[in-house]
Amino acid sequence: MTVQSGLSLWFDQVAADDPDSLLPRDPLDGDDVADVVIVGAGLTGLWTAYYLLEQDPALDVLVVEAQVAGFGASGRNGGWCSALFPVSGDELARRHGHAAAADLRAAMRDTVVEVGGVAAAEQIDCGFAFGGTVTLARNRPQLERIASEVEADARWGDESHLLGPDEVEEHVRAAGVIGGSYTPDCARIQPLRLVRGLVEVLLSRGARLAEGTRALRLSPRAVVTDHGTVRARWVIRATEAWTSQLSGSERELAPVYSHMIATEPLPPEVWAQIGLDRAQTFHDGRHLIVYGQRTTDDRLAFGGRGAPYHLSSAIRPDYDLAEGTAEHLRRELVALFPVLDRAEITHRWGGPLGVSRDWSPSVGLDAETGIGWAGGYVGDGVATTNLAGRTLADLVTGADSPLVRLPWVGHRSPRWEPEPLRWAGITAARRAAGWADRTELRSGHPSRVESVLNRVLGR
Repeated sequence: MTVQSGLSLWFDQVAADDPDSLLPRDPLDGDDVADVVIVGAGLTGLWTAYYLLEQDPALDVLVVEAQVAGFGASGRNGGWCSALFPVSGDELARRHGHAAAADLRAAMRDTVVEVGGVAAAEQIDCGFAFGGTVTLARNRPQLERIASEVEADARWGDESHLLGPDEVEEHVRAAGVIGGSYTPDCARIQPLRLVRGLVEVLLSRGARLAEGTRALRLSPRAVVTDHGTVRARWVIRATEAWTSQLSGSERELAPVYSHMIATEPLPPEVWAQIGLDRAQTFHDGRHLIVYGQRTTDDRLAFGGRGAPYHLSSAIRPDYDLAEGTAEHLRRELVALFPVLDRAEITHRWGGPLGVSRDWSPSVGLDAETGIGWAGGYVGDGVATTNLAGRTLADLVTGADSPLVRLPWVGHRSPRWEPEPLRWAGITAARRAAGWADRTELRSGHPSRVESVLNRVLGR
């Protein structure tokens, strides 16, 4: 039996390729030992295993997964392999200095290339296409923000170009656009095909994968699961939003939901009116993020934030399918592309992503306990997971590489407040972002809460 249908468009596409490919592998069979045990078979865990075996093929690497590989954000995201990092270059420089910020920005740009290189070398057909990202401005405050971001990008070596409305139309033709920007540092992918391709590569190289095995507690040199205890020299936590479900880690990351919809495959005459003919990804300059891509089978997949945070960091399957949020996304999609007013929406899905208290992703390894971690990607994880995997492999093997000196290594975010303060703070920030967008649309002037949002969001 495969995982539930409708988990995402990406799962349905993989199941259509091969209905048996999503059958869960055997769970852990009692107590076990390994050199490295990785908790979570999303992209963070799989990339970590991949680079560990690249560096030392003799390592015994065991990955344990509560569901099936890619069940979390790795199999539900928007399919952007992007150089985006949730903390701005300016904020990184304030915290860590100019050189460290520049190094991390360069590493993120290189990471997009690295993912494409591995996909090609390992013959993983995940639709990787270097189309770049177009950011749309549909009112004056959005255009001013985008212009400021392009100026900031130049300080950090990021290639970013301010566009007039005619130049935007060379990439994408959306309603009400008055300008925008373009960066080449993003690729469109089918994320679950990348996940499943990595699984096959890892199994062929001797890694072990135990699915249907839920980690209950991470301890020094051991992981306690519902099928037995694994003892290992190194324990890697790669659980992203589900970190909040681990005993003792309830306040490390908050699971915040993002949702997506996808249209039916669209005919060439519709795409002639929309554009995106080079697999560009797109979003706009609003505070409450929306994002989209043209899929490998000519659908338009479109997502956005703004779903409620659930008290006590609750994660439940019924939160994945929020009909109100899906209908809101459909309205926003048609507002951008009126030609889609009669297009059928064939897929609706969602899931939680991990957010740290200071909006900062982190990666690290505690040599005393043997516990490593990575996560808190705030939705920008497809590429960042690869950088995390390479970094964790270097930390575990003791490689003295430039990656282990990047400023996010060893970062410890503050813990989230206890409930109900956590719910109140996250809910207030979400509502403020929506209020700011509505105010800017109505008035044509930047919202007065923008500076507060920028501090909250690490900009």
